[in-house]
Amino acid sequence: MTAAERLAEIRARIDRATAEHGRAPGSVRLIGVTKTFGAEDVRPLIAAGLRDFGENRVQEAAGKWPALRQETPEIRLDLIGPLQSNKAAEAVALFDAIHSVDRDRIATALAKEIARQGRSPTLFVQVNTGEEPQKAGIAPQETAAFVARCRSEHGLAIAGLMAIPPADESPGPHFALLAKLARELGLERLSMGMSSDYETAIAFGATDVRVGSALMGDRPQTRPENPGNLASG
Repeated sequence: MTAAERLAEIRARIDRATAEHGRAPGSVRLIGVTKTFGAEDVRPLIAAGLRDFGENRVQEAAGKWPALRQETPEIRLDLIGPLQSNKAAEAVALFDAIHSVDRDRIATALAKEIARQGRSPTLFVQVNTGEEPQKAGIAPQETAAFVARCRSEHGLAIAGLMAIPPADESPGPHFALLAKLARELGLERLSMGMSSDYETAIAFGATDVRVGSALMGDRPQTRPENPGNLASG
């Protein structure tokens, strides 16, 4: 299948899942995860109409996307991988959304750069629903207090929550937990669901699904990865 054909199939499956679960048409945003792929691999998807993309690393995105966004200014770019505080300035400058806010040090750095740059990317708090030690994200039981600090102490507008369920567990309970936390906190956005489970995530209320391999095909590996911290699929 071509990239355009894969995109059309995924969009059709999203539309079916959305309808089956009584969701409003267009209520689920497809984020194409393009980490380790070059600009030449991305352009066919842009030509096919995809405008929302996700990257795991600030440095890789900085080398790839400025030129692509000059060609297609309406592209929206999301950071879906872990963020280091020393990369906050670059992240705020480059990304339209950041899905991996998970500690006060990051919140402080983002608040400083948002004020300095006058840019306000959409922010998600990453929750480690499986409480896996190797994975980024705040523990479920600490989420409410952390979101409150983001709002009151750091002055951040938190739009939603993000999670990556454990690879060896059924994702449904983790999606349900994230949705419950979001309801309790009055958050509307849920970044959850990847290539293998985005239809399940839609059933539990996902608003943003992050699809990598099902869209891009086999991913070239340029370096060893820690699977616990990958926010793509």
